[in-house]
Amino acid sequence: MIAQLILTAFLLGILLYALTEYQRSPAVGLIAVLAAVGGLYFVWVPSHATRLAEFVGIGRGVDLIIYIWIVISLLLLLNLHLKLRAHMELITVLARELAIANARSHRSTSHESPGSALLVG
Repeated sequence: MIAQLILTAFLLGILLYALTEYQRSPAVGLIAVLAAVGGLYFVWVPSHATRLAEFVGIGRGVDLIIYIWIVISLLLLLNLHLKLRAHMELITVLARELAIANARSHRSTSHESPGSALLVG
């Protein structure tokens, strides 16, 4: 019973986060809501997890939940990797553009007449 209460608290926290995240990313929010609601259901009715596991050919309900958790974790890891890679490519493009702009700026200031530099100092 204590484990059910602790898991329920964690899953309710995830559900709250998913509902707030839904506005920013509907797909992530929806998947998180579904996972949290499914988790809450299986926490309070574990016999249904076992029946579902047996239906798909897995021995125990906890094994099914662990397999699903692994798949979801790997999908999230792939998603984060792809986003990080896209951000790194964007940073590379921005750095390249900044370097080119700085080089053009320095080139245009170095083409001023030699006497103008003496007047500034």
